[in-house]
Amino acid sequence: MKPTKSLCPLVNVLEILGDKWTLVIIRDLFLGKKTFTEFMKSSEKIASNILSKRLDTLNRHGMLKSAKLPANKKTKIYYLTDKGIDLFPIVFEMMNWSMRNLDIDFGPFAYQYFKASQAVSSTEFIKKTQSAYLKSRQKFLSN
Repeated sequence: MKPTKSLCPLVNVLEILGDKWTLVIIRDLFLGKKTFTEFMKSSEKIASNILSKRLDTLNRHGMLKSAKLPANKKTKIYYLTDKGIDLFPIVFEMMNWSMRNLDIDFGPFAYQYFKASQAVSSTEFIKKTQSAYLKSRQKFLSN
């Protein structure tokens, strides 16, 4: 990692995660997207060059890895490392803050997500989501 201009922990994490696209990619990974094509199909319409750069940045910082699917060596998949999975509480809290504080009509998926997250404590929902991702990662990496 290159030296930063600041000794502040927030500034340092923002050097990696401080743009919209990086967090959207992390969100999409938690939602089950794995391939470049799947990321490109997100409704936010990320440009392919930006997607490539953000995937590379996340890889260099150890938050995601890529592999070829054992069953299909042509398909490159991306997946969160344990360090990347550890970002879920941040994404979760940002989404909840948005729901509480922004006067926006979110889509149906967002409302289903928020309803599911309110059925249990935040801690339980976060652990459940992280655990589900780990199980899913194990499954697709072993196929």
